Amino acid sequence: MKPAVRILPVVSLGAALCAGVLIFLRPAAMSQALSRPLAPNNTGGPNEATTERITRGEYLARAGDCVACHTAPNGKPFAGGRAMPTPFGSLFVPNITPDEETGIGRWKADEFYRMLHTGISRDGSLLYPAMPFASYTKVTREDSDAIFAFLQSLPPVRQKNRPHELKFPFNDRKLLVGWRTLYFKEGEFQPDVKASKQWNRGAYLVQGLGHCAMCHTSINALGGSRQSKAFEGGMIPNQNWYAPSLTSNREAGLGDWPLQDIADLLQVGASHRGTTYGPMAEVVYNSLQYLTDEDVMAMAVYLKSLPMRDAEAPPTPRERLVDPGVMELGRKVYAARCAVCHGTEGVGHPPAFPPLKGNQSITMLSPVNSIRMVLNGGYAPGTFKNPRPYGMPPFSHVLNDEEIAAAVTYIRLAWGNQGTPVTAVQVNELRKILPE
Repeated sequence: MKPAVRILPVVSLGAALCAGVLIFLRPAAMSQALSRPLAPNNTGGPNEATTERITRGEYLARAGDCVACHTAPNGKPFAGGRAMPTPFGSLFVPNITPDEETGIGRWKADEFYRMLHTGISRDGSLLYPAMPFASYTKVTREDSDAIFAFLQSLPPVRQKNRPHELKFPFNDRKLLVGWRTLYFKEGEFQPDVKASKQWNRGAYLVQGLGHCAMCHTSINALGGSRQSKAFEGGMIPNQNWYAPSLTSNREAGLGDWPLQDIADLLQVGASHRGTTYGPMAEVVYNSLQYLTDEDVMAMAVYLKSLPMRDAEAPPTPRERLVDPGVMELGRKVYAARCAVCHGTEGVGHPPAFPPLKGNQSITMLSPVNSIRMVLNGGYAPGTFKNPRPYGMPPFSHVLNDEEIAAAVTYIRLAWGNQGTPVTAVQVNELRKILPE
């Protein structure tokens, strides 16, 4: 069974409100939006500067994964209309094509920058933090202008924006003043003069356009997250995936990863240490695979430098106790269903079939991702550097809750793994939310 090692950018009301956006974006819609070349046009001529800015803006829009939220399934790229389920109701993302009536055709670069930088729209209304302005505030004016130039170069699409459908009192935007006071700090990215140029570039991409902390930081009942808990991991509301801590050696464990393995996971979707699935696979497919090797390596350098701190204590021997009968059932299921790919001793055949032995995504406190992979199966993203990824079949239709719980328990405890048992009840709760 393949693990779900993930380094996930996106969501907070940000993570909560943005949740559910990245799964099931159709490749057909993506192919239209991402068909232009990445390299600047240097053919010369009177429009060379404008062409270069537009091309740069396209690259930056990819880094920010704008198309994922602003393109509805089977819809036209950037025309909006995508429903974003949240614990507070549904948001509908706006049209950002240059149509003058329904899009941003009448916007000016100053207004676009103010929106990115402050979370205030052209008409003065406060944006819901599903729009990651808490991260985008770090984007420089130069980059904002380039993104705006790219969006203005798109074919205009006349598609009226749909009003949000939020529950009371969350439909009152005046409440956002309090949220912003607690959780939003305005300001462009300021380089650390003591760090390298490469580190600063990675920090800019991760903290700003990549908005990685929105998934990898837990949120509270108000949909807010504290800077002091940044990158410590948490559940992604309405997606039911767990974004692992990037600061814990018991979860993502980036501190002891080679830089190339981190870069491969981000750009390729698979490495010798793990494979991306779920929302992170969509991020790699829509966004990160298009970044340059230099930018991806810069992100890896920054992520690897995050201070190691463990939010949770390791499981005690008592917490790891399991009925021998459960382990035996799990061993039998594993031998019949999983060993052919992952090996009898869980060493796998990386990068095609990741190892389960010593895999921190398998043994972290939350078993959600492991259970979902056994239930749902899935593929790593098809990328330029890995166009034919290997996949894992779903087992929800052939294994019952007890068998899946036993199998996941087995891989979390076998071969010296330091995980904890899971129950059939936990499996059943996740089985209820299987995608259609």
